[in-house]
Amino acid sequence: MKGVTHWEILPAKEGVYCDFPPHIEARLVEVLKNQGIDKLYSHQGTAVDLVSKGKNAVVVTPTASGKSLCYNLPVLDSILKDPDLRALYLFPTKALSQDQVAELLDLIEALGVDIKTHTFDGDTPASARRAIRTAGQIVVTNPDMLHTGILPHHTRWVKLFETLKYVVIDEVHHYRGVFGSHLTNVIRRLKRLCDFYGSKPQFICCSATIANPKELAERIIEEEVELVDNSGAPCSQKHFILYNPPVVNRQLGIRKSSIKEAQRIAANLISNRIQTILFARSRLRVEILTTYLKEAIVGARKNPEFISGYRGGYLPNERRRIEKGLREGRVMGVVSTNALELGIDIGQLSASIMAGYPGNIASTWQQAGRAGRKAGLSLAILIATSSPLDQFIVNHPEYFFGAPPETGIIDPDNLYILSSHIKCAVFELPFGESEGFGRGETIEFLRYLEDRKVLHRSGDKFYWTSEIYPAEEISLRTASPQNFVILNRDKDDAVIGEVDYYSAPELIHPDAIYMHQSQQFQITELDWEGKKAYAKEVGVDYYTDAQTKADIKVLDLTEEVAARRAEEEEAKVGWGEVSVTKTTVQFKKIKFHTHENVGWGKLNLPEIEMHTTSFWYQFPEKIAEILRIKPGDLGGGLRALANILKNIVPVWVMCDPADIRALSMIRSPFSERPTVYLYDNYPGGVGFSEKIFNQYREIFSAARDSVSSCGCEAGCPSCVGPPLEVGESGKSGALSLLGWSLDGF
Repeated sequence: MKGVTHWEILPAKEGVYCDFPPHIEARLVEVLKNQGIDKLYSHQGTAVDLVSKGKNAVVVTPTASGKSLCYNLPVLDSILKDPDLRALYLFPTKALSQDQVAELLDLIEALGVDIKTHTFDGDTPASARRAIRTAGQIVVTNPDMLHTGILPHHTRWVKLFETLKYVVIDEVHHYRGVFGSHLTNVIRRLKRLCDFYGSKPQFICCSATIANPKELAERIIEEEVELVDNSGAPCSQKHFILYNPPVVNRQLGIRKSSIKEAQRIAANLISNRIQTILFARSRLRVEILTTYLKEAIVGARKNPEFISGYRGGYLPNERRRIEKGLREGRVMGVVSTNALELGIDIGQLSASIMAGYPGNIASTWQQAGRAGRKAGLSLAILIATSSPLDQFIVNHPEYFFGAPPETGIIDPDNLYILSSHIKCAVFELPFGESEGFGRGETIEFLRYLEDRKVLHRSGDKFYWTSEIYPAEEISLRTASPQNFVILNRDKDDAVIGEVDYYSAPELIHPDAIYMHQSQQFQITELDWEGKKAYAKEVGVDYYTDAQTKADIKVLDLTEEVAARRAEEEEAKVGWGEVSVTKTTVQFKKIKFHTHENVGWGKLNLPEIEMHTTSFWYQFPEKIAEILRIKPGDLGGGLRALANILKNIVPVWVMCDPADIRALSMIRSPFSERPTVYLYDNYPGGVGFSEKIFNQYREIFSAARDSVSSCGCEAGCPSCVGPPLEVGESGKSGALSLLGWSLDGF
């Protein structure tokens, strides 16, 4: 098939089984056998055995391998033997929490016992909350609700904290970057309260396949963890296709839209009643793809209700209706962000289509695994965009199907994140003068808060005195405590969404098109001081894409080493703290379907200054002379190099492409040399820059391979960027710079 760069047939695999451990309650074993589970998979047996010995465990096995039984079995067994025990389940999304509770309740009902199991999240009715606090034996929630709804109100949850035996953290690989850094601090607060009430819970974690599951789990709970990765689950045959859309402009390296190709392939599958899930990388792309697919289905004289979008921002009842429609076969095609890549029960889908590389290998396997979870033969198709990251993946199948190089990275001691949670911790319990929280000393921060009249010291303890409720001001999904809300002027200023502080200038600037459930809204006003954006409903045939300018200044050098010497001058690589100043200066209007630029507008928005961490590579001052690059072409070569590095880095550090930003300077104020910076796009940084520093040679080598294998002449979106952006000699300049930096390695 034309455009297929690789077709992998993953063979069916027989299961490896073991008997139920003898200490498990006989009635629990009997119920499982009645449900067709006569034996455990080998990894389930290993996990249950470790938990019974009091060990913390992290289970790392493929999608649909029965990971939930690894924690449900020991939890239910313990509560059957001692009904006073409590368990806390943490899932990254509310939808997954709801789904797992339904599965758990079915098991409890079959047992014929009253083990009180409840979901506690933002959708839980107020009438049910009191009963859950006082009598809930298994409380299922998410980190956000634990952070704002449980820990600050621990005096209402005394029974839970006094008898908490197990804490289950599912989908651990999901907790990386900012979210994972926040979660570690939430767990610190949880353990602090448990210690106060006299309990010491065990942790049972589950993860998709990544390179460092044990390390990541240990960073999150800050205790030793045993790794369980001996998957014994059987699996059916899966066909996994890497597909590169055809080139429509060879000189510019532009390929046919991945969105349009995904729509074409999905429409064909759905028309033949093959239930299909499509994944897109952003809310905007989900809405665009849903619109395109409904148009195609109507054109094929099928019911447009066959198609549904699914993403964050939909109401709970809306999400439940879509999930039920998938299970019952009334919805034949669903378009989702990564909101459905987790283990929510959506029935027996046969095909999974990914419009663009999801950003990391773990998520790609999770999304591919949504097809064929219970059925037989299944299909997964990864459709590449023109981006360098996508092109690298589809043209290096040995990398994708080989051992995972990706590592989940967190930095719980990020100053912005840590300081926020210290405030929450003091609010929850008075803080001792010598008490630690995280790795660093907290006394200086406590004294600072005392000076600001937020805390009051009495004896050797600090007490919260401010009227502010700190947890409500902190979002676990961003390092910034401030969010903008979007209000619909046509519906009495009803809230239709929210955007974090640092993304607001790019997403909700004046005249931006904001989309929700295929409905378009135009931002009419951005109230910067009030953190609000006002929108009106519109029907236009374009969406908007903002452009920013940035400047960078090194504040502190953490580590720097010589990279290589040349003609008495040396190149240096380093990382440290920087200040980044960004301004959103204009936006483009991109037409639906053709994706052509149909207009633009200037913007006059406030500068945003962010302190973060950055990696940098400093070339010798005379690098243009050394490489015989015309002085006027050096800037284009550096911009081209920054572009390709920014797009290749996510492969190594398991981050979203939006987590990293790149900037090149012909003469950096810090070193007065040509320099390329790659910085964490979060206040304080979350560890990506250090990881780049430690692996920059591998990253530079992959970047060179990607650029040199691209068939364009002078640069394109698939490698270093178009010539209009990097200059006619940008591609050759980037290759020269990469070749020189790798010479001798």
